[in-house]
Amino acid sequence: MIKTFLSQLLTLLLATTITAQPSIEWQQTFGGSNWDEARSIQQTRDGGYIVTGTAGSQDGDAGPNNGYEDFWVLKLDSLGALQWKKLYGGSDLEEAFSIQLTSDGGYVVAGFAKSNDGDVSGHQGDFDAWVVKLDSAGEMQWQKCLGGTGWEDALDIQQTAEGGYIVAGRSGTPNGDVTVNHGSLDFWVVKLSNTGQIEWQKSLGGSFLDLAHSVSQTSDGGYIVAGGSNSPDGDVSNVHGNSDYWVVKLNFEGKIEWQKALGGTGTERANDIHQTQDGGYIVIGQSRSHNGDVSGNHGGFDYWVVKLNGTGAIEWQKALGGSGEDYGRAIEQTDDNGYVAIGLAGSFDGDVLGNDGGADFWVVKLSETGEIQWQKTLGGSMAETGHAVKQTKDGGFILAGDAWSNDGDVTGVQGKTDIWVVKLSPVSTSTSAPTLLPLEIFPNPAAQYISIKSPALSGIISLEEGAEPVLSISITDLLGREHLRSTFSDAQEVDISAIPGGLYVVTVGLPSGKVFAGRACIIR
Repeated sequence: MIKTFLSQLLTLLLATTITAQPSIEWQQTFGGSNWDEARSIQQTRDGGYIVTGTAGSQDGDAGPNNGYEDFWVLKLDSLGALQWKKLYGGSDLEEAFSIQLTSDGGYVVAGFAKSNDGDVSGHQGDFDAWVVKLDSAGEMQWQKCLGGTGWEDALDIQQTAEGGYIVAGRSGTPNGDVTVNHGSLDFWVVKLSNTGQIEWQKSLGGSFLDLAHSVSQTSDGGYIVAGGSNSPDGDVSNVHGNSDYWVVKLNFEGKIEWQKALGGTGTERANDIHQTQDGGYIVIGQSRSHNGDVSGNHGGFDYWVVKLNGTGAIEWQKALGGSGEDYGRAIEQTDDNGYVAIGLAGSFDGDVLGNDGGADFWVVKLSETGEIQWQKTLGGSMAETGHAVKQTKDGGFILAGDAWSNDGDVTGVQGKTDIWVVKLSPVSTSTSAPTLLPLEIFPNPAAQYISIKSPALSGIISLEEGAEPVLSISITDLLGREHLRSTFSDAQEVDISAIPGGLYVVTVGLPSGKVFAGRACIIR
């Protein structure tokens, strides 16, 4: 009876949980001999891509720029080939953080500017938020410096339903365009007309440091804003510790409808937020806490993904990572109502499998309830940071960030860091169980290691792949949660010491695409 039940359960699991990792379709690097990085990417109407970031180089693909650093916008075709590039700035420092397609076929870019020459005019002091409107060919249509005499910037921008723009960033002065400052830096949310005129602006926060990183218009015509807050007062309430995620819901006039501080006694900062199809919100950043709203931290900073309902209550939360430092930068809801997240993985254990060295892009695909469906590390022996991910029209994914390596998955880096754009293939999940031959696992039960030496598997290996090919292995519990995904050769033992005790489904895949499965009991 039990044997029959487990056989049926194995068939069911294989029918619903075997999900291949996506593969790299192409990758491109752009830069010069200095520091160049991408912060934002969108797929364009023609199937290509628009990328923005910062050019610090005076040579290579980037230079010569206008000064110290410039906004850098690149238009790519569908295969990543450069169609055009534009630099915007003055003799000092400009950095771009967000680019969006606009309804007229052009683009809008946001960041900060320190110059008051070149392409930049109207600068008011120190750093200003700088918004640049481009036509479809990248020619500047208008630009606006927003701020006061202190530090202001724009870290995110979205076009609104009526054709204007909503901008989120930070403000540090109560003068110029900024009417209120609560202390140190505040969330600064600015509503612009379609020609860049300020319609309203709001400073939100308390007496300490409050940093807005993401804004989106909501289905009711209001706005959702997220970032990090160190304040225990002012607009901020119920903080948990050193720094919390701070999520603020505004109405169409910028008035606070509700706000939530999320976290534990450690440090949390939110980097991206979006409204979900059910009217709630998905937010990502990083967390060091092991208490409060946070559970499951693996050590150091983890990606922290939080699903909120429409009034900001937590529906679920997931800490993703390993014992190193892992930072979540961006998240998007996918066509299957799940989520895809990107950032930087400094770990080599836990949820992070296959890190190439230093730090990698880490892409994690989650189900609708936050369970890992697949994860992929991309990079080389140095350090790569993923800043942006979008699902593409073909069901794949486009990634953008910066690369320091010139090996592994990365080719063509020209300097210290280059913009790195990676296209991943679509991923299909099998909907019917494959034909399986017995997979022999021993010892079984096991505690530290398992070996796989099935005669059926070995026979097919010898016929199809040659001696000791690299195989893929996945170990999944009976709830469909993946605990290990790695590669091994037919002669290797597989380390299972980090997997909790229980009954597991073990699947092994050949390079030819054939899959074999068996059951293993892990004891503790």
